[in-house]
Amino acid sequence: MNRIDRLFGILTLLQSKKFVTAEKIADKFGISVRTVYRDIKALAEQGVPVSFEQHKGYFIVQGYFLPPVSFSTEEANAMLLVESLVPGFSDKSIQTHYSSALSKVKAVLRTTQKETLEVLDQNIKMQLPARFTRDFEYLSTLQSAMSSKCIIEIEYKNNKEETSKRLVEPIGLIFYAFSWHLIAWCSMRSDYRDFKVFSILKVTPTNRPFKKQDHIALTEYMKMLPVDY
Repeated sequence: MNRIDRLFGILTLLQSKKFVTAEKIADKFGISVRTVYRDIKALAEQGVPVSFEQHKGYFIVQGYFLPPVSFSTEEANAMLLVESLVPGFSDKSIQTHYSSALSKVKAVLRTTQKETLEVLDQNIKMQLPARFTRDFEYLSTLQSAMSSKCIIEIEYKNNKEETSKRLVEPIGLIFYAFSWHLIAWCSMRSDYRDFKVFSILKVTPTNRPFKKQDHIALTEYMKMLPVDY
């Protein structure tokens, strides 16, 4: 990767996260931390408002906007291929959002790239087993509750076909055993519970903040699962 492409890549990375450490930048682009310092300085000299906060990392000053980027044919092709996987590994809400996002990507492509994508779209198919059918549409709502740290009410049917309503604090989503699982603190049980998302009958946001302030890290919870990650 030449330096111009790397500088643009660093800028894109900075815009995609709140803070990025020099070490993470160095690791992603395979360069030394000293080179990262030089690249950050080069971006600043070009008018990019890069700032730094101790113990957190670099960030782009709020208000700076980079115009829509162009996509290479290979990048667009990769996103088109992933589109065929979305129905099997997400739900209706994510499928809708992904389709909308991909339409925006196609809108900025050159005519020749659009023609290439149309050819690939007609010649890439994926046959999914019935068990991969995702009739629910809660993942987007669950993501929002996780990011905003807000309590949700769920109506849940367990393995005994018993239905209950729970107030839960969602801390993560994990895909294992061919299913999405919501990991959340359950106020009814006063403990963490693993809810199969396809068994959730209804999700209702409460817009109330989490009551528990010291939730376990999702990576720690994953160590208790009967699967090898």
